[in-house]
Amino acid sequence: MEIIAHGIDLVDFPRIDEMIKRHGAKFLDRIFTESEQEYAGKNRDKTEKFAGRFAAKEAILKLMGTGWRGKIAWTDIEVINNKLGQPLVTITGEVKKIAESLDIKHITVSITHTANFAIASAVAISKPNEKQQ
Repeated sequence: MEIIAHGIDLVDFPRIDEMIKRHGAKFLDRIFTESEQEYAGKNRDKTEKFAGRFAAKEAILKLMGTGWRGKIAWTDIEVINNKLGQPLVTITGEVKKIAESLDIKHITVSITHTANFAIASAVAISKPNEKQQ
């Protein structure tokens, strides 16, 4: 396993809460996949879950060195938890093309929350070990 890049991001809950209140479904559909919205909707603190996924997406774009631009769609990145609660990343579209050009085979992410912030750290791996495939 070779780590080839790292990205980190911090998101303030009020920022995400304001965007949801101001733009509603338009914001949610632009940023989050249907599965991500379903996951957050099942939780007591939806804003915390949305902020965590937003931070994870930003961290992933940082590790790729692109930021959000060009043909990249926020929904090209999906972060869904497995049965144990570990966030798993799926990439599609333009993000997948960029990852392939950088020889990124797997992205792992960790998300944590405080009272007002979500923090995500993402690591790009060029050759996943067998457990990650």
